[in-house]
Amino acid sequence: MQFLIMRLLSDKYPNSIFICFLWSIVGMALILLDINSLVRMIIALPILLFIPGYLLVFVLFPAKKTDEGITDVDRIALSLGLSLAVLPLAGVFLYYTPWGMQLVPIVVLLELLIVAVGLVAIFRWFRVSPDNRYSLRFTISLPKDETRSDKALTVVLVVCMLFAGSLAIFTIFTPKREEHFTEFYILGPSHQAYNYPIELMPNQSAVVILGVVNHEKTVMNYTIEVWLSNQTTEYNASTKINETVYHNFWFVDKIQSQNMTPQPIVPGETQPSQWEEPYLINVSQFHLLQNRSYRVVFLLYTTPTQNYLQNADYRSLAPEKAESDHTTAYRSLFLWINVQ
Repeated sequence: MQFLIMRLLSDKYPNSIFICFLWSIVGMALILLDINSLVRMIIALPILLFIPGYLLVFVLFPAKKTDEGITDVDRIALSLGLSLAVLPLAGVFLYYTPWGMQLVPIVVLLELLIVAVGLVAIFRWFRVSPDNRYSLRFTISLPKDETRSDKALTVVLVVCMLFAGSLAIFTIFTPKREEHFTEFYILGPSHQAYNYPIELMPNQSAVVILGVVNHEKTVMNYTIEVWLSNQTTEYNASTKINETVYHNFWFVDKIQSQNMTPQPIVPGETQPSQWEEPYLINVSQFHLLQNRSYRVVFLLYTTPTQNYLQNADYRSLAPEKAESDHTTAYRSLFLWINVQ
């Protein structure tokens, strides 16, 4: 008796369309109520990847497998493909509206699309003769009149769809690893990444903006070391390569960590901590040669560093400090200045 009732409901009404309506309404409610659970993600996935395309296919092919219909496998494949095509179009449409691509407009637009296309699908379904109307069936079998190659292609298609669905579910449910890093930058006096003071007189000073942005998801104590390098590039005849020769490597300054510790990051806070401060490059205490270029090196450390004598020459430390392949610093920046 129960089977007979289900059979009559299946043949008399487009039950799969009603299931899509009910599924989308439940999913929209869970999303708008911000119920952060596994159930919401399971419900929302078909709304994005299957239901819009399924209803569009239903509009085009309301009949079952005849000269005017398609197989269940073809219907499922077209549903996935059309759903993936509809989502970007909906996003483009919302982008040019006052609401923008926000969660609520996207959910409402998808629900309106599902209802509108579903109503058209119902209208099309009732215009088909009762014997040829498509109805949901829960049996899957390979047609006997197809060739081996057709059956093989069908199996491959089903496997690909299962793989794509599994990959989508894995991507959604796999926790995203947040990247931990630190931004370290130099700006010009106008707080822009240009117009750096690169032309200086021997007794002249210049100002740059040093900045650090903490994306480490924890409180960090930073230290910045400033060095001035007198270096040239010379050709080594024995190795036949150009090599950097350090004539002087002066310690200029250290910005202590307690002066630039970012504010503590509150757990769950998305905004990173940022420190930015003008820094005076003063080269007047060094006996710099005119018409020569010098390299100002900024090194960022996350641990306390050794104390050095200010203005002292540590030429032996130059490779360890200044060369990017050997530096022990967490981040490094440099600025070339020309002494006129």
